[in-house]
Amino acid sequence: WREETSVYGIFRPGNVYVDPESEEILGFEAIEVGLARALDRDGDVLTFSMASVQEDVRIGDRLMPTEERRVESTFYPRPPETEVRGVIMNVLGGVTQVGRNDVVVVNRGTNDGLDVGNVLAIAKKGAVVRDRFDRKLVQLPTERSGVLMIFRAFEKMAYGLVLQTTEPLRVGDVVRTP
Repeated sequence: WREETSVYGIFRPGNVYVDPESEEILGFEAIEVGLARALDRDGDVLTFSMASVQEDVRIGDRLMPTEERRVESTFYPRPPETEVRGVIMNVLGGVTQVGRNDVVVVNRGTNDGLDVGNVLAIAKKGAVVRDRFDRKLVQLPTERSGVLMIFRAFEKMAYGLVLQTTEPLRVGDVVRTP
């Protein structure tokens, strides 16, 4: 119970974001399932009223004071000032294919020079095919197939909105400075 706030977010653990290249843990996702308002307190026991819910609230969900965060409503798209190369780690919404207006998680953040408004090119990983003549496996080159814009950046990872894509993308595809 914090005296300065009476509104709490209700969260449950989500994904653990692990860099597919270095295997370093980059962050932990907290899924917001609702909003509660503290009504009364008796020692360590608080009474809450549910203000809103997106999912069922379960035993074990966590309460956290709501974070006052300025919402960016205007973005100025621009390339990062440094060379950035990473991969798409996850797609929000539990889908495997990535399309226009999907939100993706990338394994680069402010430590790598990314900032809100940065635009990155998305390159589809080339398929591995068998050469018809010598029967060896050949890795086809990556090809540019989309653009995303970073809208929320953390130290080691960032969230981006896919602005354009010429074909379905997926987790593991490369993002880089255009």
